[in-house]
Amino acid sequence: MTSKQKIRWGILGPGSIAKSFAGGVARSRTGTLEALGARNPGKPGLAETFPGARILDGYEALLADSQVDAVYIAIPHPGHAEWAIKAAEAGKHVLCEKPLALTAFEADAMMHAARKAGTFLGEAFMYRLHPQTLRLVELIKSGVIGDICMVKSSFGFAMPGFMPEHRLYANDLAGGGILDVGGYPVSMVRLIAGAAAGQPFLEPDKVVGAGHLGQSGVDEWASALLHFPGGIVAEVSCSISLNQDNVLRILGTKGSIEVPDFWFAGGDRDVGLGRIDVIRGGGTRETISVNETRHVYSFEVDAAGEAILAGRQEFAWPGMSWADSLGTLRVLDKWRAAAGLEYDIEKPAKRVNTLSGRPLRIGGSAIGKRDIPGLPRAASRLALGFEDFRTFSSGSILLDAFFEAGGNLFDTGYVYGGGYTETLLGQWLTNRGVREQSVIIAKGAHSPLCYPDMIGKQLAQSLDRLQTDHVDIYFMHRDNPDVPVGEFVDAMDREAKAGRIRGLFGGSNWTMERMDAAIAYAQKNGKQKPGALSNNFSLAEMLEPIWAGCITSSTDDWKAWLTKRQMPNFAWSSQGRGFFTDRAGRDKQDNEELVRVWYSEKNFGRRDRAIELASRLGKSPIHVALAYVLAQPFPSVPLIGPRTLDELEDSLKALDIALSPEDVAWLDEGPERRRA
Repeated sequence: MTSKQKIRWGILGPGSIAKSFAGGVARSRTGTLEALGARNPGKPGLAETFPGARILDGYEALLADSQVDAVYIAIPHPGHAEWAIKAAEAGKHVLCEKPLALTAFEADAMMHAARKAGTFLGEAFMYRLHPQTLRLVELIKSGVIGDICMVKSSFGFAMPGFMPEHRLYANDLAGGGILDVGGYPVSMVRLIAGAAAGQPFLEPDKVVGAGHLGQSGVDEWASALLHFPGGIVAEVSCSISLNQDNVLRILGTKGSIEVPDFWFAGGDRDVGLGRIDVIRGGGTRETISVNETRHVYSFEVDAAGEAILAGRQEFAWPGMSWADSLGTLRVLDKWRAAAGLEYDIEKPAKRVNTLSGRPLRIGGSAIGKRDIPGLPRAASRLALGFEDFRTFSSGSILLDAFFEAGGNLFDTGYVYGGGYTETLLGQWLTNRGVREQSVIIAKGAHSPLCYPDMIGKQLAQSLDRLQTDHVDIYFMHRDNPDVPVGEFVDAMDREAKAGRIRGLFGGSNWTMERMDAAIAYAQKNGKQKPGALSNNFSLAEMLEPIWAGCITSSTDDWKAWLTKRQMPNFAWSSQGRGFFTDRAGRDKQDNEELVRVWYSEKNFGRRDRAIELASRLGKSPIHVALAYVLAQPFPSVPLIGPRTLDELEDSLKALDIALSPEDVAWLDEGPERRRA
């Protein structure tokens, strides 16, 4: 494709917004309308509404069409992620109607797919590319109204009445105001706060929201307060059952700015001349217009086209970059959570496929498996922790990807997320039907409730959350030296004999002496002996506990003990919690935890060697650090906690590194054990 060529657009899904976009393509410099993909291609009027476009039978046909370079996704919100991912996999560039996805987690997965495919992905907030927006930013930066203190923005309208068949009231179509129009004021106030701070956009440090959920369970009107670093406060509101004035107000120390209906530049879906009213301290009002007569949608068509022709994967500012889209969606996520709005289509009963709309794939091999004595089935070389997710729709994205890559070992704990981590895993295992292929790690008896009688009580609750009758590996989450070790062994042995632990049990954050005593007690008294440990283990030695009661097994004595006993260790913080990334360095003292826990010259020497080896291998130091944990002379299973698909995929790069015993010794001990 050369710069003189035009982007051949295909529209995925007909509808009013698709018609407006087609008008923008017709009046653009960079695009031409090639095709329309429709579920009902025989619907009357399509040819007239989309002149010149070939009408194709279905969305798949559009993605398979070799004459289409880029796809504009115009279907309702729930289909955005699925079809954007499929389009990227088909090699198509994507411009997707707002909201980009239902959540920031979905949007991140869309970006992951586009990043891998090398394709463009943009969120179609048309107003961001209209010249009025750039003029507004220039006015703010000029200081014409002084320092910005407060922003008020609304986008609200009233439908004729409750219409259960209309998409705006349909729960299964993610109706309501927050997702349909709430993103306009949220994205705008983030842009304004950014302009005031000299940045492309700014993230709020506090979001407080509320909303009224109507009879179909969607928000009919809602408001939120956003506080930004530096003191700017923004009030945003939206509605589908309530008319609002829809004027953007920016209040400064020397005056204010008002912009009516900024999303259409004061016009409609064809033309917006643009109107910005500047009210100075004395009350004088100046109206500024960019007098723009081009089709309002032609700007986003050309901005997307220019990005595609230049080989960029996202919009140039002031268009919505990927980080900008993610930031807006994170605010909407918090707003929805505060309002108690979770759509039925996001819950396990209806989210039965992966985000890309396909059934879960079984048999992946990117993450290899290994046999560990005492486990009923082979376990993946990496174990997945996932404490940061609070909805099934968000967590299932990562769980699906890990399982499809070959991962089947899942790390949970009674206290994680107040129990939600266990609940999420249980929902996922049941929904996807993969309990028998999976290995579950459970933990209980965390301090201050570290007593033998808590083991059975908490395990019973964990099993209920996990929707299973047993776990495969059980760890006491902490130890209580005031309790004789035999009482803990007896309690875990009872659960094993009852069939509620059908594999290994042991201690997390237990000392060597207590493990030895526990094993000796079990052998003397005919009990199942502790057969696994879950202590910190990493190339960098933990100098001080990250949390109270934590134990590291990275010392020479521990490594000798683990090797002699061939004790499996399920290692947490296996990559040094950022020590092997650019966040750490001898001259970087701003991160209290990194400095307190990891900073020593011995650890920095290990980090230096990891950097050196990574450079030779074409990897990152963090990959070398993870490979070190995997290459130990005892069963060593790292627990990883990626938050995104990119982080998961990055972790898997460590599996490509095969370290010899000499490599391991050199990384650990330095020049005296230099690699041959």
